[in-house]
Amino acid sequence: MAAAGTREAEERMEIIVVDGQALNVVEQGNPDGPALVFANSLGTDHRVWDRVVPAFTADFRVIRYDKRGHGLSDAPTGDYTIAEHTADLIGILDAKGISKAAVAGVSVGGLIAQSLALTATERVSALILSNTAAKIGTAESWAERIAALESGGIASIADAILDRWFSPDFFAHRADELRGWRNMLLRTPLAGYRGTCAAIRDADFRDRVGTVAVPTLCIGGRHDGSTPPEAVQALADAIPGARFVLIEEAGHLPCVEAPAAVIAAMRSMFVGNG
Repeated sequence: MAAAGTREAEERMEIIVVDGQALNVVEQGNPDGPALVFANSLGTDHRVWDRVVPAFTADFRVIRYDKRGHGLSDAPTGDYTIAEHTADLIGILDAKGISKAAVAGVSVGGLIAQSLALTATERVSALILSNTAAKIGTAESWAERIAALESGGIASIADAILDRWFSPDFFAHRADELRGWRNMLLRTPLAGYRGTCAAIRDADFRDRVGTVAVPTLCIGGRHDGSTPPEAVQALADAIPGARFVLIEEAGHLPCVEAPAAVIAAMRSMFVGNG
């Protein structure tokens, strides 16, 4: 985290209610800077970006939030949709008085970012799409995961999820830290995890992503078992002018495993489009 005691580093948490759902939102950074929003992945909360955010608080007004079903946000029952997740993000931007933002999303957070750029282009200044794709998985694979959740809960599939999240090196050398991320995964509300699985299952932007018209950076991880590098490369190839960066030492969550590489790629993008 950024050093305590500075105005830019202080985290200001608030609950913002959007369409009846209480969403946990954290703001820090330069209140007069351009907005930079971070969206988290399935089974994590806003803390997944902890090691990346401090690099941008001097220049940006940084917003993080727990998407519905995760962290301190409400976790309604039933299937969610990416459209609902996108409406939640728009509601947060409206509540914060933010007309336009750069949006960084990892995994399903990247689907939400794509959706925002496709449905409310005027709200997006740039996209950072980390470890995501225009279509993630298949209907069959998500049906299998939902069935496993309903029969055994998140714990029954936690090992397989963590294998996709992190590289072999992470397992070998950062075992204590791995325990913390396992805890975060296991403490995700079952309704929120299941509902977001349904949202990912039904999201497919392959026939539309070519119309994205904002500067875009796509980040992949060499050891990503959820959205392999070729899937992220395909996303970059489909978006006009998008740049692809592969992080060799990371799995599905480079923001956790290799934050310096993520920061360098983002800084290069902002400088190149500044």
